[in-house]
Amino acid sequence: MLGAAAPPASAADTDTDTDTATVEERRLDRAAPQEILRRSGFDGVAPEFARALGRAQSYGEARRIVEREGSALWRRAVDRAQGRGPATGDLSRDDDRPLYWARLGMTRELRQWQPTRFEVGEGGHARLMRALETTSRGQDSIRYPQAGAGDGAGHRLKRVLLTGFDPFTLDRDVRISNPSGATALALDGVVIETADGPARVETAVFPVRWQDFADGTVERTLREQLPRVDLFTTVSQGRVGRFDVERTNGAWRGGFPDNENVSRTETVPVADPASQPQWTSTTLPYKEIVNGSTGRFPVYDNTSVTEIPAGGTGPVVRPDGPTAGSTAREGGGGNYLSNEIAYRATLLRDRLRLRDRLPGGHVHTPVLQFGAGNTDPGTGKITDAEFVRNRLDIIAQVRQILKVAMDARR
Repeated sequence: MLGAAAPPASAADTDTDTDTATVEERRLDRAAPQEILRRSGFDGVAPEFARALGRAQSYGEARRIVEREGSALWRRAVDRAQGRGPATGDLSRDDDRPLYWARLGMTRELRQWQPTRFEVGEGGHARLMRALETTSRGQDSIRYPQAGAGDGAGHRLKRVLLTGFDPFTLDRDVRISNPSGATALALDGVVIETADGPARVETAVFPVRWQDFADGTVERTLREQLPRVDLFTTVSQGRVGRFDVERTNGAWRGGFPDNENVSRTETVPVADPASQPQWTSTTLPYKEIVNGSTGRFPVYDNTSVTEIPAGGTGPVVRPDGPTAGSTAREGGGGNYLSNEIAYRATLLRDRLRLRDRLPGGHVHTPVLQFGAGNTDPGTGKITDAEFVRNRLDIIAQVRQILKVAMDARR
């Protein structure tokens, strides 16, 4: 999810009027999303949700239905990814796309829902939509065992937090999967054995939408969690054939269109902008991660940024990081939402005064590629053996990167 030159984009209609589908929701009726839903067994999620909503007798009951069904979708996707319960369809279990498309089916049903037995009230649909987004992304289910829990051998159970993203650039290829989202599903609640004992991973997934980030979805999800964890990393898809540990994050949105085809070119909007730095830095043990044996893809310590130097007027690429007093134009991870989630998470870490004790930062995965002969979105299949192998290898390597990072904390 690196920054790129932004093509012209029209603003999407993203309000919560009941008769208006969003740009994301309109893609649902294409052949590939429908096949993904059918072949995963998730094609019944949205219709069942609509029937449940139709039985609501009050706004409070509707809210409970939304929260219950959103949480159930997240849990179902996690269970499927981790081999629990029936496979439901012939799509590989590691696939993150059923969660994405099923959620959009639910949001479209909620947007079109018009109860006749009660009034929703001003802002009611928006509150229900936020509840659905939060629950179906695992953002409200990050829970660790009680403090002091361990493995019986004197090791305290460590706590790791990892975030992923939805698929994106879907107008280029609507079949796209995001390995960071697949990793989040595969690792949610998983315990990793480290040199200092077990570490439990909790995860959440975020949308590829500028407005959600401006509305504070990252901070709402992470603020209570960062003081409780031993390590965190935001994860997204980056370059072809390589992992990158992004050393520096920049306070700039470069304008590449999001999943609603909305473009934003501006300073990253955060609370208290007067104290906002232009740059934040990783505290992940990048040297150990780069030098560790984690999998088949090479891992790089990416130090390059693009800045406007102090007193300058134009952007300059700095291979070794920013210079004093410069203005950000790209972090190591570009100037799209992967850079922004890294910037927001590490800024929050620093504002909570955790920088000196909490390892955290951003990891870019390789681009998840379809197999040879299946690269044309117009004629290609929704999956193939190489596509699945690439995704499984990326997931396994992220898991090993977490292990190496936790081992380095000793």
